[in-house]
Amino acid sequence: MENTKPRSTVYYTDFRVPVGTGLQQKLDKLMEAAGIGQIDMDGKFVAIKIHFGEPGNLAFLRPNYAKTVADVVKRHGGIPFLTDCNTLYPGRRKNAIDHLGAAQENGFGPLTTGCQVIIGDGLRGTDDIEVPVPNGEYCKTAKIGRAIMDADIVISLNHFKGHESTGFGGALKNLGMGCGSRAGKMEQHSAGKPVVQPGLCRGCRQCIKECGSDAIRYDTGKAVIDQDLCKGCGRCIGRCNFDAIYAPQDNANAILDCKMAEYAYAVCAGRPNFHVSLVMDVSPMCDCHAENDAPIVPDIGMYASFDPVALDRACCDAVLAAEPIANSVLGEHRADRKYTCCGDNFLDVTRGTTWHETLDHAEKIGMGTQEYTLKFVR
Repeated sequence: MENTKPRSTVYYTDFRVPVGTGLQQKLDKLMEAAGIGQIDMDGKFVAIKIHFGEPGNLAFLRPNYAKTVADVVKRHGGIPFLTDCNTLYPGRRKNAIDHLGAAQENGFGPLTTGCQVIIGDGLRGTDDIEVPVPNGEYCKTAKIGRAIMDADIVISLNHFKGHESTGFGGALKNLGMGCGSRAGKMEQHSAGKPVVQPGLCRGCRQCIKECGSDAIRYDTGKAVIDQDLCKGCGRCIGRCNFDAIYAPQDNANAILDCKMAEYAYAVCAGRPNFHVSLVMDVSPMCDCHAENDAPIVPDIGMYASFDPVALDRACCDAVLAAEPIANSVLGEHRADRKYTCCGDNFLDVTRGTTWHETLDHAEKIGMGTQEYTLKFVR
C-alpha cells in the first residue's frame, strides 16, 4: 500500500566542486534552491543560530559558512546576527564575555562573517523569556534567550555530529539546547542526575574537571556526586573513560531528547524559520568539548530544508548508511570483538543514547515529519 503521509523536501549537495567555484558558492546555491528567498526578510532581524565551538575543538563549522548564510540574508534585505546562548557547564562559553572571546578566537566576528555576534541570553545567561511550547508534554513553556526570541526570523546553521547524551547533534539540538538559557538548559537536563559505581571508579578525577556545580567530591579515593548540587548536565558521564558514572533513571536520555525537541519547537513556532546542516567532520561528541576526536564517517554533504525534523532525519540516514572510518572510535568499536555493536553508527559510538527519541517526539508534537523527499542540487 502506498504511503500517503505528507513528506517534506530536503535539499542536498555534496562537497565536490569544479575548478573555479567553491563550497561557499555551493552553499549559497543550495539555500536558494531550498527556497530561502520565499521568506520576507526586508528590514527584519534574522538570528543565525550557530555553535561557535569551544576553544581547543577544531570540528566546529568554519566562519566562512556563517558568512555565506549572512550574505544570503543581506541579499534578501534582512539584518543578520550570529547567536548562541551560554553553557550550563564550565568552559569558555558560560558567560557572554568569555563566550564572545571564544567566538572571536575561533574566527567569528564582523570582519570574517559580515555580521555582528550577540549572545542570546545575556551576560550571565539569565536574560531569557518564557515562551509557550506548542503541544508540550514535558515542558509547557521554554526559557529561551531573549535576543533570539526578539528576532523576526531564525535560521539554524548546524554542524551535524555525534553526541554523548543525545546520540547526534543536528538542527533540533542546535535550536532546542542551544537556544535555551542557562535555566532552560538546566530544565532540559533535570530528568537525569548521574551517580557513581564505586567499583568501576579509578579515582582519576577527570569528572571533577567537567563539573560546573561543585557537585563531585572524592571519598576514600572514589567519586561521589551530591544530588542536591548536581544540575544533571551529564558532562561527567561523557568524560568518564571507565563507565563508572551513569544515570540511574533509565529514560533520562529519552526525556532529555523529548524536552530538547519541545524547546526547539518553542524557538521556531509562529515565525519564519529555515535550517541548514553540514555533515562534515562528524566527530563522535559535541563541539562543546575543548577537543575533538577523529570523524566517525567520511564527509557527506550539505543539507537545507524548512522542516528541521525532516532535515535531521535525512542527515541521520546519511550517517547511518556511511562506512565507518577505521581510525575512529566507531571503527575501533566495530573491530573490537569485546565491544557489542548493533550496526547503528550512533549507538556503536556511545551506548545508552536514544537518538531516535528526539525525532519521534518532534514529529509527535507537530514540529515536522520524518518522511522526506531528497532533492540533489548540483
